[in-house]
Amino acid sequence: MAYLQLQGIEKFFGENRAIKGIDLSIEKGEFIVFVGPSGCGKSTLLRLIAGLEHIDGGSLVLDGKDITHAPSSKRDLAMVFQSYALYPHMSVYENMCFALKLAKVDPKVIDEKVQNAARILNLTQYLQRTPKELSGGQRQRVAIGRAIVRSPKVFLFDEPLSNLDAALRGQTRVEIAKLHRDLGATTIYVTHDQVEAMTLADKVVVLRDGVIEQVGTPLELYDRPANQFVAQFIGTPQMNVVPLQQVPAVVAQQAPAGAVGGAIGLRPENVSVRSTGSTPVSGQVDLVEALGAETLIYVSTPNGAQFVARQNERTGLHAGDAVSLDIDASQAHWFDTAGRVVAARAA
Repeated sequence: MAYLQLQGIEKFFGENRAIKGIDLSIEKGEFIVFVGPSGCGKSTLLRLIAGLEHIDGGSLVLDGKDITHAPSSKRDLAMVFQSYALYPHMSVYENMCFALKLAKVDPKVIDEKVQNAARILNLTQYLQRTPKELSGGQRQRVAIGRAIVRSPKVFLFDEPLSNLDAALRGQTRVEIAKLHRDLGATTIYVTHDQVEAMTLADKVVVLRDGVIEQVGTPLELYDRPANQFVAQFIGTPQMNVVPLQQVPAVVAQQAPAGAVGGAIGLRPENVSVRSTGSTPVSGQVDLVEALGAETLIYVSTPNGAQFVARQNERTGLHAGDAVSLDIDASQAHWFDTAGRVVAARAA
């Protein structure tokens, strides 16, 4: 049996069925990331697991024990919020040990746990400072340290990096990945940032409208999305999805029968920009994003289709230039009118 088992989990807010019978198995030591658009239910599901919201249907089992209706304090879980939720009048040390003091843990054990967590998170020299004397990244590490000292069975992270700037977000993401590796703890992490999902997760859970669309490793979801929604949600920039009626005839004629009236999906690396006239597919450059290590070229075709191509080489192209597109249809994902995958040959 899975370490954490969600069986038919339901949640209603009035008449609104926010979580619609979710089944999910999480193994011990896994790093699971919930992703999805705003309002999809990912934070609500995390709060149901944490015991911060009442479960209206289904069951939640942790390490063989039914905790469906157990209070949050009895679930042996620790949660790190988007807001740091630190006590401003307490030092870092006092913030980290507060829950253990309430539980009347031996002071020697408390000190050992806090010192160990501070060492892991590089906070030792800040233990006597108050939160206002720390940077945003340091405050978030204190919040993580407060969870570590409790030695929970499962760590729950609710968009913990959203309040950090881009550089600090990347640095803290690496620290969280290293922390998970060192502790070997079971972790559930909610984010809207798919870069975090792709780089941190053992498995990604893609949610939409209170249901799970697909569960898999980051590369499984990237290479073999279950439907058009997952295909476009995973990957930056997102997959090119173009209605078949707008696809050049040389490409459209390769569509399987089930895709008639549907669409073709192509990752940006499967679309190449060539000199004008070198392929049957003509287009015009709309935008060039020179990112240094890679270049993104946005191209529109005469029949209204829009593509983005990713290449490692730099380019001298500018908006308005005429080009040709080399489309690798062998790597295409074909979708029917309902957005279901008809055929896929992702590398």
